Amino acid sequence: MLTILGFAMIATFLVLIMMKKMSPIAALVLIPALFCVFVGKGAHLGDYVLDGVTDLAPTAAMLMFAIVYFGVMIDVGLFDPIVRGILKFCKADPMRIVVGTAVLAAIVSLDGDGSTTFMITVSAMYPLYKRLKMSLVVMTGVAAMANGVMNTLPWGGPTARAATALKLDASDIFVPMIPALLVGLAFVFVLSYVLGVRERRRLGVLTLDEVLEEEKETETVLVGSGASGDGKVSMRKGGAAAAGSGTDAPAGGTGSASAASAGSDASGDDDTFQGLDPNRATLRPKLYWFNALLTVGLLTAMIMEWLPIPVLFLIGAALVLSVNFPHIPDQKARLAAHADNVLNVSGMVFAAAVFTGVLQGTGMVDHMAKWMVDVIPGSMGPHMALVTGVLSLPLTYFMSNDGFYFGVLPVLAEAGAAHGVTPLEMARASLVGQPLHMSSPLVPAVYVLVGMAKVEFGDHTKFVVKWAALTCLVILGAGMLFGII
Repeated sequence: MLTILGFAMIATFLVLIMMKKMSPIAALVLIPALFCVFVGKGAHLGDYVLDGVTDLAPTAAMLMFAIVYFGVMIDVGLFDPIVRGILKFCKADPMRIVVGTAVLAAIVSLDGDGSTTFMITVSAMYPLYKRLKMSLVVMTGVAAMANGVMNTLPWGGPTARAATALKLDASDIFVPMIPALLVGLAFVFVLSYVLGVRERRRLGVLTLDEVLEEEKETETVLVGSGASGDGKVSMRKGGAAAAGSGTDAPAGGTGSASAASAGSDASGDDDTFQGLDPNRATLRPKLYWFNALLTVGLLTAMIMEWLPIPVLFLIGAALVLSVNFPHIPDQKARLAAHADNVLNVSGMVFAAAVFTGVLQGTGMVDHMAKWMVDVIPGSMGPHMALVTGVLSLPLTYFMSNDGFYFGVLPVLAEAGAAHGVTPLEMARASLVGQPLHMSSPLVPAVYVLVGMAKVEFGDHTKFVVKWAALTCLVILGAGMLFGII
């Protein structure tokens, strides 16, 4: 019964948010509360929620101060050289922009933290996507998949969990998996190219100067016509009008925008190149190397685990604010500038704590995992590594990494050992599902991604699930082809 209710709760949540019947925060809180009553454990709801909040509180604190830290670093211009390099490559070609998004996300993912990756990637690429009317779900999907592949780094989390759960050395798990993971990353780049070509066909290719000049002309027309909104704005050279896909448009969608909406977009905060403005008041060029060394030191301390990550970002945020903005009014202004992102992300994390708290507290997760293991036919015993790789897709999506690696993987490994499958093969196979896992509603970092990109979580889910699952299967196939799994 708990197994059925567990799957029903997850399915209800996904359906409601994908159909936009409920906001993610409301769904994360109300649906598990309702199912907790169905299970007959409504009296324990408070305990389950507090346990979930306790478990996720360090993550929420880390995200809050990480957003402030990297937000200020973006304000002061630390990442401007990287952004300029990527944008120089991208120009205003949608194909290059999508590929550049994947490359940037993969590079920044080397720090092992998904939230950091998404903050930097979205801050760099969002203005360009908006300015060219590109689909923002393409940006979030590509960034999530690239980060998912890179999340398998030993300091990223899953590999360390698998090593701990099966009492193995993390390097023995990860190093042989590198060829398969490189194939997966190459697939993400190829997929980015394909999606970028689709965007190019829809929008055409412009230079940034041409885009800005068109928008200036549009604003002039608006002033002369009283912003009647009767005109159309062409965003394709030599082609039909194709503006205004919106934040939720699918990759292959078409549409048009009136001059009125284009004019308002051109002047709105969301569409300006604020993060790239070389003359913005928050730049601190004299402190560039201080900020760079501080960030390198912070990431080094994170990788070396000298202090808990929330503590590192708390100290880092306080230090970077104090040095770059010594006057209290300026510090308050920077905090206010990033308050929306902090509130949205931390609120989503604490709402997710209700979902995970009920799943674990009622025992639904345990029953779901046991059922999944029990339904595996005995004849599949010699192929348990393949089974584990396939199961890692739904299981890491529907439950936390902790639940999968510490609750399910040991059971699967024991079943595999009875048929001669080594724990190392099982551990490597368990990493396959990470590109899909990074878009799970139980991963706090994904709310940073969709929140900063102003994309509905349901739209992101509908777009990314099929491509992320395909990426996982490519990694699994490469692992089997190379004899790694």
